Amino acid sequence: MASVMVHTEDQLPRFLNVRQVADYLQLNEKKIYALVNEGKIPGTKITGKWMFPRELIDRWLLESSHGGMLADRLLISGSDDPLFNRIVMKLAGDMKSRTLVSYTATGTKLGLELLSRHRADVCAMHWGPASQSRTRHPALLAQFTQHNDWVLIRMCKRQQGLMIRKEMFHDEADIVPYTHADTRWAMRQEGAGSQRFLLDILQQHNIEMDSLKQSCMAYSERDAACKVVMNEADVALGAQGAATEAGLAFIPLGWEAFDLALYRGIYFRNLFQALLQELASEETQHMAKQLGGYDFEELGDMVWSA
Repeated sequence: MASVMVHTEDQLPRFLNVRQVADYLQLNEKKIYALVNEGKIPGTKITGKWMFPRELIDRWLLESSHGGMLADRLLISGSDDPLFNRIVMKLAGDMKSRTLVSYTATGTKLGLELLSRHRADVCAMHWGPASQSRTRHPALLAQFTQHNDWVLIRMCKRQQGLMIRKEMFHDEADIVPYTHADTRWAMRQEGAGSQRFLLDILQQHNIEMDSLKQSCMAYSERDAACKVVMNEADVALGAQGAATEAGLAFIPLGWEAFDLALYRGIYFRNLFQALLQELASEETQHMAKQLGGYDFEELGDMVWSA
């Protein structure tokens, strides 16, 4: 019978090679390489050689063994939303220094890439009209190897449309008057859900994206609203809540689904459940009515699971 090499914590170095981490986890080296290729185990490649920080390996084991319930962080990436930002900041304030709760607006696709690399715990996402979200969103997740380990939870539906300087506002629910050559647009980066929504709307009107006059680039909903407020642009696509927050005129163009993609284990974290409770609270619903353009009827629904 093959013997198992047992190391005490003092004997192990801070950084383990493939053989050492295989011994530590009582797995064969082939399995370690498979976990690396799937992006499931924390490691880094230095001069062609894989190394694994023992501290992160221990945290990864704890996360895997307990479904994340003992974890002391909730790192959120992906799409921007003013109401969601307020809720996350409130949760962070309530938790104080006991936990790390953060929200970095990166856009949908980059947020999913960060999730796939375990750089984030949750990705907020939207990708087109709400009516197509239960097919489009899972299809987008399927582009990532790790998607079979993810679930998709519905946060809300929100009204998407044009955020406009009030002096430029035309009293008609149509994008066409704002596609003329003299109208300045704040565009979103590639991979942003708002850019995807704008492309869909333009295609419905047989308008080419390149025909719009781009005056600047915005990297979040609130950044786009700020660009319009600061007169760097006349119009940008964004959520009604972002327009209300910035004091801009708003033309609704349709509803979209705003979902949360996350690993199954993250779903059972106390922190994530606390986030869902905050989203369902009366205070949140009151803020949603103030900002406008939110529908929380499907909050907490599991939209997709492999």
